Amino acid sequence: MTNIRLCYQTIEFGKVDIHLCTLRNRQEFYDPDGEAERLGISSSTWPIFGVLWPSGIVLANYICQFDTRSKRILEIGCGTALTSLLLNKRQDDITATDHHPEAGKFLDRNTDLNHDGKISFVRADWSGEDTELGLFDLIIGSDLLYEDEHVELVGNFINKHARQECEVVIVDPGRGRKNKLTKKMEGFGYTSSHFKPTDTGYLDGTFKGYILNFERTA
Repeated sequence: MTNIRLCYQTIEFGKVDIHLCTLRNRQEFYDPDGEAERLGISSSTWPIFGVLWPSGIVLANYICQFDTRSKRILEIGCGTALTSLLLNKRQDDITATDHHPEAGKFLDRNTDLNHDGKISFVRADWSGEDTELGLFDLIIGSDLLYEDEHVELVGNFINKHARQECEVVIVDPGRGRKNKLTKKMEGFGYTSSHFKPTDTGYLDGTFKGYILNFERTA
C-alpha cells in the first residue's frame, strides 16, 4: 500500500471513538501484480472498497443501537468495515467478508489502529462455494446492490449463511433494487420492512436511501 495516499479520521458513536484509515479519495489505485484485475475488479472500481460511504456510516449508527450480545454476526461486502470495527470494540462475535484483495489488509490495519483484537475476515465471492463461514444470527451490509445481478447473488449468499432464525439489515442508498431483494428474501421465508433512517445529522448531506430489515423465525 506504499503507492497510494491514505486518510485518517475518527468516527464518534456516543462515547466510543472508532479510528479509521481509508483511501484518500476515489482516484487511488494500486494493483501491481494484477490480482484485482484477475478478480474482475477494474481500475475504476478498485477504490470503492476503501472509501467510507454514507451507507456504511448509517449502518454503523443503526447497528450501534442493537443488542448484539450472544449473536454471531456477519458483515458482507464490508469495505472499510466501520460497523465491524464498532462491533469488535464492543467485543461482539463479528466476521467480516469482502471480495477485494486489499480489504483484509485494511481491516487488520484498522483493528490495530483501534487497539482491539483481530477480526475474523474471509475473502468471499458471493457466487463462490465458500464453506468456511458457517451460519449466523445477524447478517448486515451496506450499498451492496450495484447491479441487477447482485440481487440474486446477495440474496443467495445471505440465505446460505443464515441460521433458520436470523435477522438481516441492509442499508441501500437508493439504487432502485430494494424491492427486488425484498421479493428474493421473502421467497426464503423472511418478513420485511423498509424505512428511512431518522436523525442523520452525523452525515454531511441528506441520505435518500433506506434501511432494509428482514427477519425469519424458527
